[in-house]
Amino acid sequence: MQEKLPHLRSIGIFDSGVGGLTVMQQILHALPQENVVYFGDTARVPYGGKSRETVLRYSIENSIFLMEQDIKLLVIACNTASAYAGDKLKQVFNIPVVDVIAPAIQEVLKTTKNGRIAILGTRGTIQSGVYQKGIQEALPHAQITGIACPLLVNLVEEHLISHAATRMIVRDYLAPLRNKGIDTVVLGCTHYPLLRPMIEEELGNISIVDPALTCAQTVADLLHASKLSHAHAIPQHRYYVSDDPEKFRILGRDFLGMPLNHVEAIVSSDFRK
Repeated sequence: MQEKLPHLRSIGIFDSGVGGLTVMQQILHALPQENVVYFGDTARVPYGGKSRETVLRYSIENSIFLMEQDIKLLVIACNTASAYAGDKLKQVFNIPVVDVIAPAIQEVLKTTKNGRIAILGTRGTIQSGVYQKGIQEALPHAQITGIACPLLVNLVEEHLISHAATRMIVRDYLAPLRNKGIDTVVLGCTHYPLLRPMIEEELGNISIVDPALTCAQTVADLLHASKLSHAHAIPQHRYYVSDDPEKFRILGRDFLGMPLNHVEAIVSSDFRK
């Protein structure tokens, strides 16, 4: 098989599940004629409660699988994987690697007016301290509140976005943020943009930083600067999951607003070979 020219290759994206589709959606908005290969590790979701070593291993396995799909750029569409594996993946692979955290930190610095910032994320992302460290390097006096929201990923994966129980849990997680004068909140998990309307209702007049949006803009800028962008006449997207492709197809259709025509299940042992 003839090797594709670099600019004709696809963008590769991985996440622990469906949450990374929020990143893909923004990338397709910025780069509507690019081909995308997406891998959702649905058999091992969520990553947020797993150890650094486990998330790093999963992330390397996911990335190797995507590299085998002939990609030109790798997107880590998972905050926990970005926190625990981002630096390693950038060292290991010989293509550009974009995580969701670094661009979001830059957006926080541009957005906050009073330096009072909240990070909503998985337990792993919050405990890693990566957002806190990155923000305080530029704003040493910033007051940062990290809120671990471990139940939200599963609620999104189970398509319970509008359920009354979800609202009750969101309200409980956000309670410590009230009356703290916080002006900026980071949706530090790519599942959370799907809960953004509920979060905004609970917190009122506050600036929201969505890492999916800032990551997509970084991908677009990088591809253009590297002369790796390409306008395919008919873009083709492929989706791979490690469990339950039909559930992913249904959720993905609702999240992306378009049918997912190619969804294939990959046994985790297959991409460890």
